[in-house]
Amino acid sequence: MTPFRHGYRGLCPSPLPSVAHSLLKPFDFDTPIDRRGGDSVKWNKYAGRDVIPLWVADMDFAAPPAVLAALRRRVGQAVFGYGGEWPPLVDAVVDHLAQAYRWTIDRQWLVWLPGLVTGLNVACRAVGKPGSAVFSSTPIYPPFLSAPQNSGRRVVSAPLAHLGGRWQWDFAATEAAIDADTRLFLLCHPHNPVGRAWSDEELGEVAAIAGRRDLVVCSDEIHCGLILEPGRRHRPFAAQHGEAARRSITLMAPSKTFNIPGLGCAFAVIPDDALRGDYRAAMQGIVPHVNVLGLAATEAAYRDCGAWHAALLDYLRGNRDRVEAVVNSLPGMSMARVEATYLAWIDARELCRRRGGVNAQRFFEAAGIGLSDGEDFGGEQYRGFVRLNFGCPRVTLDAALARMRAAVAD
Repeated sequence: MTPFRHGYRGLCPSPLPSVAHSLLKPFDFDTPIDRRGGDSVKWNKYAGRDVIPLWVADMDFAAPPAVLAALRRRVGQAVFGYGGEWPPLVDAVVDHLAQAYRWTIDRQWLVWLPGLVTGLNVACRAVGKPGSAVFSSTPIYPPFLSAPQNSGRRVVSAPLAHLGGRWQWDFAATEAAIDADTRLFLLCHPHNPVGRAWSDEELGEVAAIAGRRDLVVCSDEIHCGLILEPGRRHRPFAAQHGEAARRSITLMAPSKTFNIPGLGCAFAVIPDDALRGDYRAAMQGIVPHVNVLGLAATEAAYRDCGAWHAALLDYLRGNRDRVEAVVNSLPGMSMARVEATYLAWIDARELCRRRGGVNAQRFFEAAGIGLSDGEDFGGEQYRGFVRLNFGCPRVTLDAALARMRAAVAD
C-alpha cells in the first residue's frame, strides 16, 4: 500500500500555509488542509496509521471566508462571557428559512441549543414519560437510538425499504411498529445515512401517521442545506399545512453545511407554545449556554455565504458522482443515489460474504480507508454496510477510492 501521508504532506507542508492559501482562494475546495496532530477527532482516530479517515460527518474544507472574518471580529472583542442571541442573528436565521425554504417562522419559536444531538435528547425528555416509546426508522444516525434510552424511553423502529435501487419508507411497517405508548416520532430529513431528501408526499404520510397516532414529530434537519439534486429545494416537515407544525420540533444548525460543528451552535423551531414550554423545561439544569463563537458564525453563515454554499454543492456533486461510479463498478458492492448530505451508504454485504464473512468496516480499514460501520446505524441487520464521508478534497477522495478498488480486486 502506498502511504497516503507522503503525498498528502507534499501538497500541504504545514497546517498554516494551507489555511492561508485557502483564504486567498476562498472557493478552493481542492487544496488539502493538514488536520493531523491537532484536535481533529476525525483524523486523530488513525494517528500514526496509514488510514484515510472518511467516517465521522465533518468535512475537510475550510469554513467560508465570511465565517472566518466574523470569528476574527468576535475574538477581537477579547471578552468571552456567557452569550445569547441578538436581533441581527435572529433576523439572519428567520430570513434564511424564508428565503431558502419558503418557511415563515415567528422569532419566538426559536430555542437555541449547543448542538443538535442535545436537541434530540431534550426532545426525548420533553415528550412522553419514562417508559413511553420513541419511534425511529433504520438505518439511522446512532443518537436517534441512544437518545431515547438516555431518557428512560423505549425505542421502537421499522426498517426503510430498498426498492428499485432507492431507499423508501415502508409505511405499513412504520405504523405497525408504533404502539399505544409511543409519543414521539424521530424523523431524519434529509436522511443520514441513506441520503434521501424526502418528498412532499412522503412527509405528508409521516404527518398523517403522526396525526392518527397523536405523535410529536422531532425532525432532524441538520443536512437541509446539502440538497445535491439540482432544482430540488428542502421542505421542512413543519412547513406543511394542517397540524404538522403544531405537533413539530424542528432541529437545525449551520454546522454540517458550513463545516463548523466544533463551534457548538444549533436551534430548535417549535411553533406550539405548550410544546415549546415543555421543551424549555426539559433543558433546565442540563443544557449549557451556546458557544459565543458559534453564534457569531451562525449569523455570518446564513447571511453572507450564499456564493460559497453554491460552490460547495457543486463540488460535492462531483465527489458524489465519483464515489457512485467506483462503488457501483465493484463486484459485491452497490450504493443508491445520494440526493442530499455528503454521506454514501454502501452495501458491501455480498463482498463480505465472498470474503468469508469479514466485517466490512474492518476490511476497508485494513486497506487504509476509515469508514463508519453499518451496524452502528441499527444493529446486525446492517452488518456489511459502511458509510463513507465524501466531504473532502478530490486528492483525498481519489486516493481512498483507489485503495478501495485495490482491496476489492486483491
